[in-house]
Amino acid sequence: MANTIEFKKTFELGGDLSINRLGYGAMRITGEGIWGPPKDHDESIRVLKRAVDLGVNFIDTADSYGPNVSEELIAEALYPYNDGLVIGTKGGLLRTGPNQWPVDASPKHLQEALEGSLKRLKLERIDLYQLHRIDPNIPAEDTFAFLQKAQHEGKVKHIGLSEVSVDDIKKAQEFFEVVSVQNMYSVDNRKWEEVLQYTKEHNIAFIPWYPLSAGNVKSEATLQRVAERHRATTHQVALSWLLHHADNILLIPGTSKVSHLEDNMKALDVNLTEADMQELESIAQA
Repeated sequence: MANTIEFKKTFELGGDLSINRLGYGAMRITGEGIWGPPKDHDESIRVLKRAVDLGVNFIDTADSYGPNVSEELIAEALYPYNDGLVIGTKGGLLRTGPNQWPVDASPKHLQEALEGSLKRLKLERIDLYQLHRIDPNIPAEDTFAFLQKAQHEGKVKHIGLSEVSVDDIKKAQEFFEVVSVQNMYSVDNRKWEEVLQYTKEHNIAFIPWYPLSAGNVKSEATLQRVAERHRATTHQVALSWLLHHADNILLIPGTSKVSHLEDNMKALDVNLTEADMQELESIAQA
């Protein structure tokens, strides 16, 4: 197709980990409400194995997914891990029930969470450890100092943040290099555009979660028009837009089914044109 836009397929995370930009988010391989084991354990294992077969070398998870379930399934399916497979996990949330996510980023809780993640994932060091949330009830400096200490001890290689502002990132950078930021973001939810631009300028990975918010009829209609031109789904177009929009974006769409995983991976084959991008940009401007 004429005037298609080339996009980079990989990103150097932290300057030394080559990541394929379409990864996998492992939140959905748990029970309803991200609580307990999945309904279909064997399918979850197949999803993880198939993701790696399809070229995924970045898997995003957290101790709170289940809790513990997602990390345990990853180790069950993929350990011993392929060379080059990067597993990023997160700490800083408690689980008190389905869909309940109290924040606890105290050093005491993070110590327990980190040690638990290392054990469940069968790792001596986690390549990317992400703070799930900054805790409003304790000084952020206490949390950042703990993460700095964990890195110095060799328990984590790189550190990332989630749902943070530019000021939050700058404060954390006084303690350690921030290599990734994971904020809600999509073609129809551009609240964190300033953060995306900051991370792009500083070669920090931006990892959008909830990459298709589908917030209104107009955005759905626009996505559908572009999807029809490419014989793709609206979700594939939304993922492709993110890949085209900024080279530092790493995608982690999640699913509990192999068929859906395979559909998501086809987003790599949706080559958007300049006209497509302009049309999709109109969603944010509406």
